[in-house]
Amino acid sequence: MMDRLAVDDVVTDYAGAVDDGDWTAYRELFTADGRADYRSAGGIEGEAGQVAGWLAQSLAVFATRQHLIVNRRVRFGVLEHDTGDTARVRADYLNPMRLTAAGDRGAPDLECGGRYDFGLLRTREGWRLREVVVHEKWRRTQERRPVGVTG
Repeated sequence: MMDRLAVDDVVTDYAGAVDDGDWTAYRELFTADGRADYRSAGGIEGEAGQVAGWLAQSLAVFATRQHLIVNRRVRFGVLEHDTGDTARVRADYLNPMRLTAAGDRGAPDLECGGRYDFGLLRTREGWRLREVVVHEKWRRTQERRPVGVTG
């Protein structure tokens, strides 16, 4: 049960780091060889530091981000020929974001949803991400009208 809670905390910390733009915290969630794959969402695949740089640049256009990671299915295992424990998490996500538009309260929103596959490894420092794979299933934008405008 303690491992389940610790793994859940890593997934929650991942969402918080991305939403808050805390790229140092994002990198620290990964093992030294950790990788992330955002290609299904139009992004890149690579080592965690490289992907953090890409995320920082790509997400800078959003004033507000909020990952909702739900339906978390956690499975534990042991690496072959290794004493390290592993975990796999499959979880659905909904990610509403508000685009930045200086002085424009009518900026469009962007929402997307899909599924994450997280691979984790127990290390001396605790559970860390070895891989994150995003499977975006849908995306939409919605034009927002300034407050008080109808029609």
